[in-house]
Amino acid sequence: MTVTAINRATVDASLSPRGTLEVLTQREVQQLKQTGEGGLYSLFRQCALAILNTGSDSDNAKTILEAYPDFDIEIVQQDRGIRLNLKNAPADAFVDGEMIASTREMLFSSLRDIVYTQSELESKRVDFDSSEGITDYVFHLLRNARALVPGAEPKMVVCWGGHSINKVEYKYTKEVGHELGFRGADICTGCGPGAMKGPMKGATIAHAKQRIRDARYLGLTEPGIIAAEAPNPIVNELVILPDIEKRLEAFVRAGHGMIIFPGGAGTAEELLYLLGILLHPENADIPFPLILSGPSECEEYFKQLHDFIGDTLGYEAQQKYKIIVGNQAQVARDIMHGIEEVKLYRQAKNDAYHFNWRLKIDDAFQKPFDPTHENMAGLNLTREQPVHEMAANLRRAFSGIVAGNVKAQGIALIEKHGPYQICGDIEIMEPLDKLLQSFVDQHRMKLPGSKYEPCYEVVTEK
Repeated sequence: MTVTAINRATVDASLSPRGTLEVLTQREVQQLKQTGEGGLYSLFRQCALAILNTGSDSDNAKTILEAYPDFDIEIVQQDRGIRLNLKNAPADAFVDGEMIASTREMLFSSLRDIVYTQSELESKRVDFDSSEGITDYVFHLLRNARALVPGAEPKMVVCWGGHSINKVEYKYTKEVGHELGFRGADICTGCGPGAMKGPMKGATIAHAKQRIRDARYLGLTEPGIIAAEAPNPIVNELVILPDIEKRLEAFVRAGHGMIIFPGGAGTAEELLYLLGILLHPENADIPFPLILSGPSECEEYFKQLHDFIGDTLGYEAQQKYKIIVGNQAQVARDIMHGIEEVKLYRQAKNDAYHFNWRLKIDDAFQKPFDPTHENMAGLNLTREQPVHEMAANLRRAFSGIVAGNVKAQGIALIEKHGPYQICGDIEIMEPLDKLLQSFVDQHRMKLPGSKYEPCYEVVTEK
């Protein structure tokens, strides 16, 4: 890499990949340069800027994009590979004129995933009309990113939780990560700040103490999220899935157990997604350890979440998880014990460790949900449906709120048309409104210091 100019806030630089992605076809380069329909420039620029902006205290994609309006990235094809020319890139991505190694890796990971995703779509090999076809697509995306390691012992713990958490909660996620690291667990998160960073940070220290040098810190994201929540620098494997549904499926297919820390709308979306899958009759006997945990100060938070699940999805859904408050070591012991049960089950069924093929995921959880005002208002939030389908529709409601909170497209829709209208049966809407208000009161919708204007209105149908 050569640096050509530096000023107070930005850097112009030129760099090439190391070891992977040295060659792109002429068509792929042209697509990366195109700004119109069928072009990938805007998408790559957005993801690249977010990665270069690691450490930002903003969770608004629009704000980040507006902060660097002159940022430009050019893909140059050369005889010996490709080169990226960066103009007006965030200076914090560089130290003494050299790009930070983790940032460089993630930058080229984003290029890899964007190019491969487009290539897969154009091949018409993917059957998006079947659940099996979508799962196959997720598998190929993860395999291309080398995120699947056949034969490796099951030890991938997925950690979900909010980007907007307080210092006590963040410290707790680090301590749980530390306990997991002592026990040899790898960590997978949404790769952003807060509860997505804490477990990885704690695990790195424990891995060092245990002299574990090949630990994995897998970050799974999607373009709309990464633009608002830049990946944390501990991530050593970054995969950008094309949409939130593929991202969520990648978590449950690649992970062996799940810990959910305190969070807001995005965390509730993730919990509802997983519960909806575990509630499907075909998944009744498949072990999937799920623990909700936080410091003792979060006892009321988990009570509110537990009550919401009971009021909307019922007692059976509440039995799919365990709540552990204020006991970091117990969380790690229990999740690793659960993963041992997963290992024995997959051995008995002759199933792969690296990808959970047997889990049934309905297309209601796989088809992308476009959070327009019309689609949000049209969600079926009534009792007249199977419980796993209710979970799917509640998940979509929270997905729309996340979009309105942090994603550029959702923010633009709210600015143009006002808040989303979410309506349904009173016995569903009242607990939903109560939970959402608790998130607002506890500052779980936006980063601390940011004034939150709700992007939704809950309407009761009587």
